Amino acid sequence: RILVNGTDIREIPLDVLRAVVGYVQQDIFLFAGDVAANVRLSAPLSDEGLATAAARVGADRVVRRLPGGWQHVLGERGGGVSIGERQLLAFARAIAANPALLVLDEATSAVDSQIEAEIQQALSTLMAGRTSIAIAHRLSTIVGANEILVLHHGEVIERGTHRVLAAAGGMYERLFRLQAGGVGLEDQSSAAATRLPSDVTVG
Repeated sequence: RILVNGTDIREIPLDVLRAVVGYVQQDIFLFAGDVAANVRLSAPLSDEGLATAAARVGADRVVRRLPGGWQHVLGERGGGVSIGERQLLAFARAIAANPALLVLDEATSAVDSQIEAEIQQALSTLMAGRTSIAIAHRLSTIVGANEILVLHHGEVIERGTHRVLAAAGGMYERLFRLQAGGVGLEDQSSAAATRLPSDVTVG
């Protein structure tokens, strides 16, 4: 079972649960419409608040590049912006909603190494002050996690911090060493859970 602040999520009204959870997925979905609507969604955010949210994760530079700025109309599924730029807009969307619990599902897997440092900085800002759960194959994104769970064939086989797991000489250590050497690990599975100071706990 999954508990939020000690309450089973099956006992929480769906609209209430959705209001406290932010979700950034691997395949970012942007609607055919202007940038402001894509970032704001249902969040009651002023234009100033929208700009602040974008600036906090570096998405403001994406907006400045577009001919119409916030009013620029995106094509279907975000046509007109790169994968990395879509990711930054998705982070802006998540931070605009200000969720207490953030779920990142392979949120950096499609980003190339040139923009990875910028994405990492944006992620740090996004996760600060809230409980975050990150599912990742790219282990560099979760080395600062308070707790890492390593999954293999659906089973948790290791758990601990990056330092503990790296010293254990198990699967995590092998995966991290291979990735550091630039070897692809598409067929491997790992998951990370990050707990940051927040008024929401998940168990």
